[in-house]
Amino acid sequence: MTKTTSNGNKVQKTLSLIVCIGALALTVGVTGCAGDRYNQSTGEHIDDATTTARVKKNLSNDPEYKYPNVNVTTFKSTVQLSGFTDTRAQKGRAGDIARRTEGVRAVQNNITVK
Repeated sequence: MTKTTSNGNKVQKTLSLIVCIGALALTVGVTGCAGDRYNQSTGEHIDDATTTARVKKNLSNDPEYKYPNVNVTTFKSTVQLSGFTDTRAQKGRAGDIARRTEGVRAVQNNITVK
């Protein structure tokens, strides 16, 4: 009959603890990049930053207006326009430009007409 020493139990418990902590770290690391309804995943953040840049570029390249006072933010492919324009036509055109931009799923046009 073999006798288990307390050192053997301590080593086994220590190894079990290390494995559990490693598994927990791996689980948190893998799920930490996932998004939900209120938070972007890493990929969504990158896509939204690209979409914002595209909308800003299209607004600044518009031959009729340049939209210096319009802010653009994107969250989960929904673009929000805010800031100011001089006319309703400019506000509408800014919304149209944003809608036609690649990567835009929806537009919230919160631009204020001066």
